Amino acid sequence: MNLSVHLLPSLMSAPVPAGHVAVLVDILRASTTITHAFAHGVNEVLPCQTVEAALTRAESLPERPLLGGERKAVLIPGFDLDNSPFSYTRERVSGKTAVFTTTNGTRVLNQCREAAEVLVGAFVNREAVADRLRSESRPIHIICAGTDGFLTAEDILFAGALATDLLPAPESADVQTQLALDFWQRHGKSDDFRRTMMQSRGGQNLCALGKEQDVEYAMTQNQFDVVPLWTPESDRFSAS
Repeated sequence: MNLSVHLLPSLMSAPVPAGHVAVLVDILRASTTITHAFAHGVNEVLPCQTVEAALTRAESLPERPLLGGERKAVLIPGFDLDNSPFSYTRERVSGKTAVFTTTNGTRVLNQCREAAEVLVGAFVNREAVADRLRSESRPIHIICAGTDGFLTAEDILFAGALATDLLPAPESADVQTQLALDFWQRHGKSDDFRRTMMQSRGGQNLCALGKEQDVEYAMTQNQFDVVPLWTPESDRFSAS
């Protein structure tokens, strides 16, 4: 299997080439929340880079969508939902379209516009993503969103976990992939996993806002079988 981990979008030497497969990783919280939303019946999620673009896209739709997302981990004024998975209940999102903008996660997509497929990966759907990729013959890129342009432990943990699922005994790996594998091996067990998540850059940001439950939830493994898929042509996420 040809697999590469990218610890930040800015550490990629080039965008994902045409025909390759990418996995978007933003554990706290975009990839966790998007997966949760599809598991609770959202019809589609339309990502936007900026608040202004989200408002413009929402206005272009025939029916008003839900506006979701965050800036500095809090609800954007005038939006319906923030970026907490707990906000995306079945009662709130089932059958709806959500226009979604976040500080970090949606920016990864800029590096994926030529990709054949872009999957959303999180601990809550880890096994479903791994199952989908185990027979993949095309090169795979696991891309960590980071936090405010910096490396963040929660994304690297997941990248290492997924890489371990797909490469249980790697014969060789590039530096970033090996770092992720080693990080998961060292910090992916029990109490150390929880401590690393809570003390990560993203975890500290959320805990400072009293959102420890979001971090706890993002640690839960294999809650859902759904694997959200982003289609560059239509610039939207759908369930797959």
